[in-house]
Amino acid sequence: MRFTFRRGIHPEGRKHISSGIPLTDFPTPAQVYISLSQHIGAPAEPTVAVGDKVMAGTLIGKANGFVSANIFSSVSGTVKALMMRPTALGTKANHIEIENDGQYTKELLKPLEIINKESVIARVKEAGIVGMGGATFPTHVKLMPKNPVDTLLINAAECEPYITCDYRLCLEKAKEVVRGTELLMIALGVERAYIGIEDNKPDAIAALKDASTDNIGIIPLVTKYPQGAEKQLIYSILRRKVPVGGLPADIGVVVDNAHTAYAVYDAVDNNTPLYRRAMTVSGLAATPGNFWINTGVTYKEVFEKQEGLSDTAKVISGGPMMGFAQANLLPSVTKGTSSLLFLKESEFNEEPITPCINCARCANACPMRLMPMFIDQAALQDDIEELEKLNIMSCIECGSCSYSCPANRPLVMSIKRAKNLLRKQGGKK
Repeated sequence: MRFTFRRGIHPEGRKHISSGIPLTDFPTPAQVYISLSQHIGAPAEPTVAVGDKVMAGTLIGKANGFVSANIFSSVSGTVKALMMRPTALGTKANHIEIENDGQYTKELLKPLEIINKESVIARVKEAGIVGMGGATFPTHVKLMPKNPVDTLLINAAECEPYITCDYRLCLEKAKEVVRGTELLMIALGVERAYIGIEDNKPDAIAALKDASTDNIGIIPLVTKYPQGAEKQLIYSILRRKVPVGGLPADIGVVVDNAHTAYAVYDAVDNNTPLYRRAMTVSGLAATPGNFWINTGVTYKEVFEKQEGLSDTAKVISGGPMMGFAQANLLPSVTKGTSSLLFLKESEFNEEPITPCINCARCANACPMRLMPMFIDQAALQDDIEELEKLNIMSCIECGSCSYSCPANRPLVMSIKRAKNLLRKQGGKK
């Protein structure tokens, strides 16, 4: 059986730039700026004041609601300020500035007396764990689905070009990823799990198989983009389809990222809250690497560790398909920052935008079977009724349409704008 989905694209991977480089610790600077909005949902409420002493692992932001997540200091030192700062998404959020004392004294969570469904969910919530593939949805919410589930899927596909941090994590920490998977299974009360990983990572597949147990299957997925998208992953492995407007739990599935599984292991077995992550630095203008990096390190600090500064023409937070080009380097690393790409001009397309030629390449590429060319046309006319008919809210914003368009139309940006318009005007769906 070929584990794949219909349609999709095959962009150049460019993973060779960083895939052979093991994870190492990134040096933490004298100041860190830790965002209180590192997750989907309500921002955390600050629990510290200027002048307070903190340790690495001290709670500095408390979850403000069910869909929210705790925030922890990533260094030991002194709280210097609470301020608004830019984020990688182009918005602003509250940040806590902490002066690093260089000691990295740690504050751990209390050890669990018993490991069961309730205690694991409580620990995941306490540790501030979120989806670390980029979506940053609070994981404890996923572990309490309204509908019964029978299968856990761990997403280790890492289908975006350039990014290799999950690959290195699965290769170097396979036992820990599998252990985290087992803990997530306990939290969900399921007896079966699968770890899906693209077949262009044979050494990581072998490492996961060696570490795996009988009830955790390792599935080599066909290398194709967006193989790591939630709905495509579910179809590739289980041949189940998430209904329009539905959630994976509606068909008995919960999907978590491989890095999230590792964070669960770290929180349960090592009593360590989430305040650092594995991250790739790549691009032809970069000094490439895979790093353990603390939250709150600014992009400017990462940039200044690069050698070919004059060659950098664009900086992207995340992957080239779904990431965000940066207007400046003021944002800081969060729980969801999978990569920073420093690109030369030769690595991205600057061809002019021209009118649609009705070739339908975007529709042939769309993994959600939408009609991006018609959505783009309706979006330009602010035609709410037509946008609803075209089922725009099913778009996963993967970028396959824009990548395939010979007219270089910014289809994803057009769709994002139209979605926001639909939300503001109270669309029916």
